[in-house]
Amino acid sequence: MVQLRTFMGIPRERIPWAPTVNVERCSGCGACLDECPNGVYALDEQEGVARVVAPDRCVVLCDKCAPACPGDAISFPDKDATKRLLRELASHALASD
Repeated sequence: MVQLRTFMGIPRERIPWAPTVNVERCSGCGACLDECPNGVYALDEQEGVARVVAPDRCVVLCDKCAPACPGDAISFPDKDATKRLLRELASHALASD
């Protein structure tokens, strides 16, 4: 049986929250891998940079890995816009119950 991941009752795949790595700024130091306990990142050893390999494993609204990156290579969607979307999606979910 497949367990669907949700956040506030919203299917996780409907929430566009995940990091983006700017490979031009990434040094491949692995600080993001050390900071994130959810396996969102993997080191691309051939390219020497971190890659987002499991975006849906990122905890919604968590961005602790970004300040851990010494190259400032990690960015996230706008938090306020994501919060507005979450309120909208949650209200639709409640209305359909």
